[in-house]
Amino acid sequence: MSTQVSAGRRVGARLAHRAAAVVTAVAVALVVAPGVAAATPGAPSDAQLQAAEQARADAAGQVGTAAAQLAGAQADLAAAQAQSAIALDTFQGKQAEYETAQAAAETAAAAARRAAEDLTAARGAVADFARTSYQQGSTSPGIAALLSAGGPAEVLERAALLDAAGLHRTDVLAEVTVAEQQATAADAAARESLAHAEVLRQDAAAALAAAEQIEAGARQQAAAFAAEQSRLQAQLDSAQQTLSGLQGARAAAEERRRQEAAAASSRAQAQPVRQQLSSGSSAASAGPRAGAGSASSAETAIDAAERYLGTIYSWGGGSLSGPSVGWGVDAGIVGFDCSGLTRYAYAQAGISIPRNSRAQYSALPKVARAELQRGDLVFWATDTSNAATIHHVAIYLGDGRILEAPQSGSVIRVTSMRWGGFIGGVRPSA
Repeated sequence: MSTQVSAGRRVGARLAHRAAAVVTAVAVALVVAPGVAAATPGAPSDAQLQAAEQARADAAGQVGTAAAQLAGAQADLAAAQAQSAIALDTFQGKQAEYETAQAAAETAAAAARRAAEDLTAARGAVADFARTSYQQGSTSPGIAALLSAGGPAEVLERAALLDAAGLHRTDVLAEVTVAEQQATAADAAARESLAHAEVLRQDAAAALAAAEQIEAGARQQAAAFAAEQSRLQAQLDSAQQTLSGLQGARAAAEERRRQEAAAASSRAQAQPVRQQLSSGSSAASAGPRAGAGSASSAETAIDAAERYLGTIYSWGGGSLSGPSVGWGVDAGIVGFDCSGLTRYAYAQAGISIPRNSRAQYSALPKVARAELQRGDLVFWATDTSNAATIHHVAIYLGDGRILEAPQSGSVIRVTSMRWGGFIGGVRPSA
């Protein structure tokens, strides 16, 4: 037991040391993280973007380093929790041994009491024999029986009976002696059992105290780890948001310049451009530009999707009436995938759109990044110059937020807009 308690204390010490190291690492990470300038109203400079990207990379590196330290600390935490369970189990075992020892001691004490009672009765019989012998003037009442016999044959018969009676009394005395020895041994065993039971009771109490101490420390460390992970993730999210804001501002400025250039060209060659757009040339192949759209339809779609926040992602899941069973890796899981959610949401607004993300992007009116509004669908691709590589779609909520079904193992959520890999947007309500 003492070995287990000592092991538990060593685990607790390692936990404390590990936690201190993690807290120190986190503090250093928070101090050395470089500051990032906020997005400027105009186009951010290359230096601003590079600084923001470096800050995000530094934050990600700090999160990774701390995550490795936390992994080691959590391993110690798991060991402490296991040690706590073992200590609690030991307490329960010692308690059971104690109760068994108590019962054995009580049984031995009862046997000793019965032997003492038998011994008292036997000693009473011996005392009666002594009194009779004294009253008859002989140490043996059998002498008188022999003298009063009617003849030699009766003398022999009575002698045999008296001999048998003497042997019986000798047996009784021997049994009494054995009973007395057994009673003494049983009493000693009972005392020893009680002493052992007391030791077991003390061991059980020590085991319980060790279990409680280790478990309390483990829970405290678990709370500390969770808090530090949240702080680090918040730091990374902040850096990512700053970078995304700068990238968005740069993209918006570039889009404005492109639109201004296009407008100037349009004024110079208005008619040829209109003819080109209407003839289905390369500009039209990208899809028609979206009009203002229906705000009420967009809000209906958003409300429909928000009703399923927290619903599990299911690859291939989602029907026009709600969540459905997924395919392949998510076979048997009822939920939505990304395009299943967007199609369902707009179906509730009375707008039919294709089932998969690439088809949705291809079929619906296009929206420039600078013109995105609530309810538009936003898409990501591995190659932003090739719509065939689109792999994800979400609903744009405005203010740099999206509603999405991310990937297997996750749930439908609201999160920050990601500009990396963004290929474009569409407006189903236009």
